[in-house]
Amino acid sequence: MSGFPWVSPPQLRFGAWICRQCLHERPLRPRQQKAAYHTRSLPIPRARGRRRVLLSAAAGSTIGAGALAFSDDLKHGYAAAERSGRVLSTLARNVNDYRTTLNFKTDDEDEQSTLLKACHKRCAERTLRTLEKNGSIFIKLGQHLSSMNYLLPVEWTTTFVPLQDKCPVSSYESIEAMFEKDTGQPISDRFSEFDSAPIGAASLAQVHRARWRDSGQEVAVKVQHPALEEWVPLDLALTRFSFSTLKRFFPDYDLGWLAAEMESSLPQELDFTQEGDNALRAREYFRHVNEPSLVIPDVIWSQKRILVMEYITGHRPDDLEYLDSNGIDRDEVSAALSRIFNEMIFGDNAPLHCDPHGGNIAVRKNERRWRPNFDIILYDHGLYRDIPSELRRSYAKLWLAVIDADETRMRKYAYEVAGINDEQFPLFASAITGRDYRVLTQSITTPRSTREKEDISDALGEGMLQQLVALLGQVPRIILLILKTNDLTRSLDENLHTRQGPVRTFLILARYCARCVLAEQLEAVRRSSGSVLWPGNLWRLVRAWGAFVRVEVKLSVYEYWLAVRRVVGVS
Repeated sequence: MSGFPWVSPPQLRFGAWICRQCLHERPLRPRQQKAAYHTRSLPIPRARGRRRVLLSAAAGSTIGAGALAFSDDLKHGYAAAERSGRVLSTLARNVNDYRTTLNFKTDDEDEQSTLLKACHKRCAERTLRTLEKNGSIFIKLGQHLSSMNYLLPVEWTTTFVPLQDKCPVSSYESIEAMFEKDTGQPISDRFSEFDSAPIGAASLAQVHRARWRDSGQEVAVKVQHPALEEWVPLDLALTRFSFSTLKRFFPDYDLGWLAAEMESSLPQELDFTQEGDNALRAREYFRHVNEPSLVIPDVIWSQKRILVMEYITGHRPDDLEYLDSNGIDRDEVSAALSRIFNEMIFGDNAPLHCDPHGGNIAVRKNERRWRPNFDIILYDHGLYRDIPSELRRSYAKLWLAVIDADETRMRKYAYEVAGINDEQFPLFASAITGRDYRVLTQSITTPRSTREKEDISDALGEGMLQQLVALLGQVPRIILLILKTNDLTRSLDENLHTRQGPVRTFLILARYCARCVLAEQLEAVRRSSGSVLWPGNLWRLVRAWGAFVRVEVKLSVYEYWLAVRRVVGVS
């Protein structure tokens, strides 16, 4: 099934809705005049009588307008109380459910585990119903939580999976009203054609296909859901209150950092002018990078709640039937994704896209190019971050140590990256790689087995979860976003079901890490007062260059071997 920019396929089974503010801004249609049934003429009132009529009419209209405004505020207040009541009621019931379950004492560990899993499921289903009813940013929160399988019990993450496809669809009338309010123009002044039905919808916005009036170019118009403006402040306050309440009752599960990150990120994601700037910056950066497969749609026009970009579409990267039927090599798609996001993390002054899930990436066949014979289209540039140079370089050294299975260096650079001490290190190493710590001390390039995944899940259930929550609360926020990007790109790679396993992906990662470290050494030599030929400077350069060449040779030989296997038909 075809995918589209920024969004999942629209869920048009939901009824269209219009927010309170937009509803009142819609032009009123004149009522049809009814036929006059009175045939006799009415007496003309005297001047004094006319004044009374005018005063009565003015007073009546003033009272009517006041009543209308009061009624409007009353409706808003009732809706706000209803939204708050749902959240607070669900929160209270879940807290009570967990306290009752955790206070139940039994000597049978299996019985205790079964009771806790049942409690997880009940609370997750309760929360799901509240998120669906409230909509707005609660849908986005649920989508984010569903991907946190490294942190939340499986009963929570699997229960929230349906939210990935349940996104609101705003009515065309509300979009028209918002467009005119924000721009002072009707939609027809900017577009010669504008499809009233969206081609995709997400938690914060929906996309319409249109034609730009000035040039006749086919475009994709991303418009924010009008109701978000009304409810975002309240919903953020409710989210913050919920996590602080959970911390009060369960101090070991402090998820306040998640609410803080959401409060920091959401305003950026809701400003489409900033998203347009991010997209243009990423286009400009990759124009000077040798990655021919990447396509970022051009920005034509942007407002705070409206973004117009060139219309480019493709298929989700996990649409394996499309890839196979069009002769697109999954292994090459995996390698291209690895190069793109490693460039964003380790490239000098590179912008980092922090939301690379399957709905924000598309693949299309490129008939004009033999290798690669596909394009990777990157959408939704609302959440970007810049990694400081010092952090980027320490992070590169950490990954090189992981790939070399050098535990001493791993611990050293984990401290430089996030202030991780020796006691916290095994848990941090597992969180950043998604692997069992015991594997890291041997070889990370081996594929993740079912047994390894089960061991990690069991460890989280045996007390590691509290430690992980506390750990993530203390690391810098940029590390949280890097972890999120790592987790999403790892999921993309696993969903491609490549033939080569993770070996090539880690070799590509090592190439970018080694290049980053080499750039640091070259910069240090340039800054030093001595000559490049001085023993200390020369040794530093030779060592960094040798590490880079070693990785390049390994990757080149491995990719040549893969090419030979493809030619001879070995899978």
